[in-house]
Amino acid sequence: MFSSVEKLIAIRNLRPKKKEGFLKVISTFSFIGIMLGVAILIIVMSVMNGFRTDLTNKILGFNPHLIIKPYNDNKISNEFKKKLDDNFKKIEYLDSFSGEGVVMKTQSTKGVIIKGLDQNKKNSTFLEKILIEGDKFKIKNNEVVVGKQLAIDLNLQVGDKINLLSSSFISTPFGGLPKQETYVVNGIFSSGFYEFDQNVIFLNLKQTLNFFNKTENDINLEIYLKNPLDADKIKDQIQELESNFFIYSWIDLNKSFFGALKVERNVMFIILTLIIIVAAFNIISGLTILIKNKTKEIAILKILGLTNKSIVKSFFLTGFTIGLTATIAGLVLGTLFAIYIEPIRIFLSSILQIEIFPADIYFLDKMPSEINPISIITIFIMSITTTIIASLIPALSITKMNTIQALKYE
Repeated sequence: MFSSVEKLIAIRNLRPKKKEGFLKVISTFSFIGIMLGVAILIIVMSVMNGFRTDLTNKILGFNPHLIIKPYNDNKISNEFKKKLDDNFKKIEYLDSFSGEGVVMKTQSTKGVIIKGLDQNKKNSTFLEKILIEGDKFKIKNNEVVVGKQLAIDLNLQVGDKINLLSSSFISTPFGGLPKQETYVVNGIFSSGFYEFDQNVIFLNLKQTLNFFNKTENDINLEIYLKNPLDADKIKDQIQELESNFFIYSWIDLNKSFFGALKVERNVMFIILTLIIIVAAFNIISGLTILIKNKTKEIAILKILGLTNKSIVKSFFLTGFTIGLTATIAGLVLGTLFAIYIEPIRIFLSSILQIEIFPADIYFLDKMPSEINPISIITIFIMSITTTIIASLIPALSITKMNTIQALKYE
């Protein structure tokens, strides 16, 4: 593709004389700019991909993929469950009920979501995996399982007693008062999702219904699918099967959130791409100045028989070499940074004495990272394409050079 003469000229251009030191500075800045642009793009895209994947996994693991709620006094009957078994072979379902309450321990109080689970059926395997204290995820009457962050906030340990205040009221001679019960902490779970660990507690289903003064007619049905991405399709099929229930999926609950993540990811990609484009302008300016300074040499090369095409290719190769090596260096730097981003975060936090990526803001207990080969290939192609354009524009100006005029004024 490139002859030995063209390569030799390109190598010579990449090693300017001492009096042309400013060209070396421009080339260095071009290299650093493209390298940092590519590396930052990979790091940001990896973190955002990891952030989205981690949140999706935790949301899918902690929450059901579909929730069926009865309304208009329609109970989720055994007949309806049989229809589900007959029509959908790859789903699991679980009776549950959720409500809001207040947990009280000595002088501390905290609003929480109280979730009751059916102890007669196997719970989601996710719940078994997240239990960090306690023998097993089996909740007896007057027992409760709390999240790790809530346990830290209220200084709770397994065996401690807490008071729960219900959002339902009981009648007394003094009027309606919130229902209050005392429970023993049976276990502590850690989902890795800060919001869940701080705001969700578990009771068994029977106790939860009693606590909120509800009956079996108020029980919801949580459905878990083999492929969570099929949630909307299964939802529509179940709705056709039974129209007297309100059905919503995990996608419905988090549509705006994941939509915002996608928009933010695309915007960040566009903004950070500008770093590479700005760095490419350094290649254009550097090559333009180089060609201007080499006017006499270019004219002599033409007289010696070297074609315009060969000269253009040699100067194009000069700029392309800078861009290619910078892109490869950026890919290596960005990939390594993305792989070791959590140790780097911990190191920087300890050195700077500041909390980088706080869990209470970003909902996760560590900085996620997921290297997507497609994203890396896209960034590589985009960077190389930008480099090719930036190298070709000034190189083509050589074809307009008048050899006689160039030698005359030199």
